Amino acid sequence: MTKLAVVGATGLVGTKILETIERKGIHFDELVLFSSKRSAGQEVTFKGQTYTVQELTEPATDGQFDYVLMSAGGGTSEQFAPLFEQHGAIVIDNSSQWRMTDDVDLVVPEVNAPTFQRGIIANPNCSTIQSVVPLKPLQDTFGLKRVAYTTYQAVSGSGMQGKKDLEDGAHGAQPKAYPHPIYNNVLPHIDVFLDNDYTKEEQKMIDETRKILNLPDLKVTATCVRVPVQDSHSVHINVSLEKPASVESIRALFEKDNRVVLVDDPKSNAYPLAIHSTGKDEVFVGRIRQDDSLENTFHIWCTSDNLLKGAALNAVQVLEQVLALRA
Repeated sequence: MTKLAVVGATGLVGTKILETIERKGIHFDELVLFSSKRSAGQEVTFKGQTYTVQELTEPATDGQFDYVLMSAGGGTSEQFAPLFEQHGAIVIDNSSQWRMTDDVDLVVPEVNAPTFQRGIIANPNCSTIQSVVPLKPLQDTFGLKRVAYTTYQAVSGSGMQGKKDLEDGAHGAQPKAYPHPIYNNVLPHIDVFLDNDYTKEEQKMIDETRKILNLPDLKVTATCVRVPVQDSHSVHINVSLEKPASVESIRALFEKDNRVVLVDDPKSNAYPLAIHSTGKDEVFVGRIRQDDSLENTFHIWCTSDNLLKGAALNAVQVLEQVLALRA
């Protein structure tokens, strides 16, 4: 008998997790939905059955759960994930709380697998997830020397309030999720600024890329930008490779690799677009070209739905991976 819990079930990502579980037909015998006190009592329909969302409390973690999918913020995860773990559950956590903890696996199933050092598995940052998927075949074939990211991140990455800021900003309302208006604007600022003047989001991408790819000395840098787009993040990847490569060889590699979808025909204006990624599971790559300013360096444009592959889908794929490994 498999007992599954979803924490943060009424949020943007929690809702997508439930949709993805249903779409993928993942088997379980019992489902419990948790939320904050504010959202407790709401009713959610799943697979034709109505569930009443429960408030997450410490006693509730001792519910004999096998698996827990958490998407409720770092503070909630810090408090409750270890309690679920102590009671025997495997916790797949979508917050940033555990990602860089040494004995917690940080997993993108197309790239790596959990080692089960602990009963907590971390879901990476949304932009990192979609970026390491195409980097992995490049790593395996050519080796990586340096990666420079520039992200163009949708407002849904800030949750419901981010989407509301964009919508209300069209009518002149002041933003609540952002320090400046996002409507008709671009913000080179995601999360808080650190002492090195990088933002926390940028540092996440740097640190998480190294951890997921198991390349602790890889040279990585990032600039993360919020753009007035509802859904799907776009990432420009500038990558220097160890072994000689060409645009043609990289295109051929992506063409045959089922982890990515190649959309790269500049003469026909064919390249990955955020509006085409939204609602889709895949990671799309294109606009592949050589960087003439650096040796053996290439530009790659990458888009993906940040609420799916960047969050809910990756968490559910990790669950599938765990189920297969423990079968």
